[in-house]
Amino acid sequence: MESEVKHIRIGLVEDNYVNQRNFVQNIQHFPDLKLTILASSGEEYLDKIKGMPTNLLPAVVFMDIQMPGMNGIDTIKLAHAHSNAINYIVLTVFEDEDYIFEAIKAGAIGYLLKHANFLSIYDAITEILEYGGAPMSPAIARKALRMLNKPQADALENNEILSQLTDREREVLQNLVNGYDAKRIAEILDINTLTIRKHIANIYAKLHVNSRAQVISLAYQHKWVDKS
Repeated sequence: MESEVKHIRIGLVEDNYVNQRNFVQNIQHFPDLKLTILASSGEEYLDKIKGMPTNLLPAVVFMDIQMPGMNGIDTIKLAHAHSNAINYIVLTVFEDEDYIFEAIKAGAIGYLLKHANFLSIYDAITEILEYGGAPMSPAIARKALRMLNKPQADALENNEILSQLTDREREVLQNLVNGYDAKRIAEILDINTLTIRKHIANIYAKLHVNSRAQVISLAYQHKWVDKS
């Protein structure tokens, strides 16, 4: 007697009927996949998992982002509060970086485009369950890499701006952030007040600002100085 196929329970949250039908047809290529939840909205999905025993929850759920009512990102956030055992893959037509970032913050572990073929869907499930991976469509992965590299680019830009200041001007900048006025900074650095005012004017000109408040805001925003 042949052993019974061990099913992998999966779910789909998608409001578009055609997309639902295509997804169901795709997973029929794999007898070990079993669609245990099919919902047309975030609200419907949340109702279904709340009434489902933990041992019957799907291992992987494919989640649309743009749906009437609750969107997919908010649905994932609320679903995680109910159970952390479910792995979420966003299935979407959007490649927007904000969507990617928000989905990942919400708890999505993968991000596939809706035109992904049935092999990509199966490979994504396998990558998560067997290897603990984070599957992404190539186009999404490229955008995610650009997102990761952006802080480095910002850091280079910040360093370039800050390099325009002399060492003395950086000292003055630090003291401005610490809340000291020109007279007190002059005492700290043992320089006359007129020279300090000149340094402050140079800082304003180089940073393209016209007030102490703007200088402090930029310094905090770009982490140019010690905030302590």
